Amino acid sequence: MINVMLPWPPSANRYWRNFKGRTIVSSEAKSFKDLVKALAYTWRAKPIYGRVKVVIYAFPPDKRVRDLDNLLKITIDAIKDAGLFPDDSQIDEISISRHEVTKPGYLNLFVSEIEVKA
Repeated sequence: MINVMLPWPPSANRYWRNFKGRTIVSSEAKSFKDLVKALAYTWRAKPIYGRVKVVIYAFPPDKRVRDLDNLLKITIDAIKDAGLFPDDSQIDEISISRHEVTKPGYLNLFVSEIEVKA
């Protein structure tokens, strides 16, 4: 099991931007993904090639109303791009729960391989 702490990500509502008729990843999302890649060097985790389970504990930065599901896309993409697993289609189980407000906000993730029974 890999346990990682990540800063509060931008919302999925801020993930994509339109630029000259094209849809692109926002600079805010790119910055978050780059930060996660930099943090990944400290994790010393081997990539998971089997089926994956992700558990996320979300500690929001403030009391604003937020949809938890908006945190999933950028977070999953960022840890995938950081090398925890090659493809997010490997995820068979995912859960996310909201916890107390903690400035500046963060996510506590537990990523593990699921044993597949034949």
